[in-house]
Amino acid sequence: MKLISMIKLAAIVLIMSACQNSATKKVAKKPNVIIIYVDDLGYGDIGCYGATGVKTPNLDAMAANGVRFTDAHCGSSTCTPSRYSLLTGEYAFRINAAVLEGDAPLLINPDSETMPDMFKKAGYTTGVVGKWHLGLGNGQLNWNEEVKPGPLEIGFDYSFLVPATGDRVPSVYLEDYKVVGLDPNDPITVSYDSQVGDWPTGKSNPELVKQLADPQHSGTITNGMSRIGFMHGGESAIWNDEEMPFVLDKKAKSFIKDNKENPFFLYYAYHDIHVPRMPNEKFLGKSSMGVRGDAIAQMDWCTGEIVKYLEELGIAENTLIIFSSDNGPILDDGYADQSVELLGGHKPGGAYRGGKYSTYEAGTRVPTITYWPGTVKPSTSNALLSHVDIYASLASLLNQNLENGASPDGENQIDAFLGKTTKGKSVMLEDCYNPGLRMGKWKFIPATKRKADWIANAKGIESGMVNEDQLFDVEADPAEQNNIAKDNAEIVTEMRAKLKAIKN
Repeated sequence: MKLISMIKLAAIVLIMSACQNSATKKVAKKPNVIIIYVDDLGYGDIGCYGATGVKTPNLDAMAANGVRFTDAHCGSSTCTPSRYSLLTGEYAFRINAAVLEGDAPLLINPDSETMPDMFKKAGYTTGVVGKWHLGLGNGQLNWNEEVKPGPLEIGFDYSFLVPATGDRVPSVYLEDYKVVGLDPNDPITVSYDSQVGDWPTGKSNPELVKQLADPQHSGTITNGMSRIGFMHGGESAIWNDEEMPFVLDKKAKSFIKDNKENPFFLYYAYHDIHVPRMPNEKFLGKSSMGVRGDAIAQMDWCTGEIVKYLEELGIAENTLIIFSSDNGPILDDGYADQSVELLGGHKPGGAYRGGKYSTYEAGTRVPTITYWPGTVKPSTSNALLSHVDIYASLASLLNQNLENGASPDGENQIDAFLGKTTKGKSVMLEDCYNPGLRMGKWKFIPATKRKADWIANAKGIESGMVNEDQLFDVEADPAEQNNIAKDNAEIVTEMRAKLKAIKN
């Protein structure tokens, strides 16, 4: 009997040990990470941030069950620089990054350490789907051959891209190195200098376009829209703008399904709500604001589809989603799309001044949500955060050391991003055409002699570029209406020194 009891005890110990090991493995399993990056979405453009002209039930649900940030900022007030800083953890002004043309060379140095590099070292499969706009090739692009270097040279295992933006040619998808659906007997030619071939343009044939455009956007017409630049050929590969959200969502889901058994990182960069705004007929009339509002409803649906798919695959509780935008809102941006964004009191920038291209708060203060069921507790956080810090923060989450000068401007703010603390950055640079600085409630914009007429005249944007120092208390004055620089000389001096130190 004693021997039997000992055998039973040993069996119980083994079972308990196996259960404990199983539980440990479950806890220790590496989380999947998805960054959803929207284009031109303003702070006030979704329901949980105050939108009145459009409903966003999926994002509202994510915010209600995740962390909704009220003072989180993209890396820059324009798209290419923001994307650069997100993936490198480096302020884009350090390499003079600006909005790129559709045939520009790869902006990120393949020899540098990037966020996808970090994930690969941690044992992840990495993928990018959607708008790229970080350049491709080495300056001598041939769209009829393998297009590289690109995402696969900076740490991604898979890519399916809108190569630049929807308003720039070529209007084709690029999967890994190849243009999707290209007929070799109909080669693509692209130019940003002069017209190529005999395809009609918005300038020569305005009667053929679905939306009239300004001179900059009056290049080659594809799918009924004139674009920036000129192209000819590749007719079988031309995308359909109205189907783009479904194409991108399908590719994102395919990547998730293929890698559901092992940890993955997906950078999913929407084209919405960038111009040209051509929402699918399924979403036309879903808002009271015209096609810009309808595109927001479409973007919300796409996000909901990804969350639903994670739940269907049973991996939602092991997936961290970071949702945000690459810069603040822009309304009339090249196309007469008949949007009425301000109808009914809708404020794309919320209570904040400015928008895309601007140093004022609405240029970089954007909706930001982290969602991780079972791990992130629902809350609202006023932590001061920057997308420049996401790289270093995720490296900390995965216990990865940053090596070889990786993420030089990023800070580890993982506890803030996961809602464990509302203490964020003490000082934050806002990288715009005239960089500004946040320090707690204080916002400093230095005087500049640099001209911003092209922004103000072409876009109707308050750039923040003026020839006097500006200081605002953004807690008491979120709309940055009262410049109190002259009454707070010591704070101005301190912040000017901090800004200079970051720049240097």
